[in-house]
Amino acid sequence: MQVFKFGGASVSTLERIYKVAEILKSYSGQKLLVVISAMGKTTNALEGVVDAFYKGDREGALQQFEVIKKQHLQIAADLQLNDEYLVDFFTEVEWLLHDKPVRHYDYYYDQVVCIGELLSTVIISRFLNMQGVKNEWVDVRDILRTDNNFRDARINWVVTEQKVQQQVVPLFENTDIVLTQGFIGATDENESTTLGREGSDYTAAVFANLLNAQAQ
Repeated sequence: MQVFKFGGASVSTLERIYKVAEILKSYSGQKLLVVISAMGKTTNALEGVVDAFYKGDREGALQQFEVIKKQHLQIAADLQLNDEYLVDFFTEVEWLLHDKPVRHYDYYYDQVVCIGELLSTVIISRFLNMQGVKNEWVDVRDILRTDNNFRDARINWVVTEQKVQQQVVPLFENTDIVLTQGFIGATDENESTTLGREGSDYTAAVFANLLNAQAQ
């Protein structure tokens, strides 16, 4: 078992996404858990969406998010993927942006910024499957349980280890690759959280520890 982590720069262009596929193909037959970050500068762009929303500029926030949507839809199209599976993630953010902020900034930051990792991983997971690199996509928010210290959440190791054993390990009976997100988790109330900058590296280390795996 090995844990691989691909940062945002590794999946920022079509050529680099193809390169990820080539790398994973070279490990055919080995059990891999793959952690992937948001594409390129997506996290920074989503931070701009949160800033506008929290300042009361709803239209500005929606316009900025529209740019992010179009970028990911274009990537999906260039990879010859159906984009229907992205709609739910877009809706998750747009529903929030149509409301008014009534909680603190860090809460909204985590609810919006987490979408970057979800979009990148679902696109890449489907692309890999199309390329013959069979994998199972997992929403890490169902696995990595944290407290509600938004933007710098702390992991509940006991619950997280249980979820890894119950929900992740069995997937390897039917696939060699499990693909998931870095940087994010969720509370017991299923509110999205983030683990702080460089959180993807931390996520990979968490899985390596809990799976007794080697991190790459």
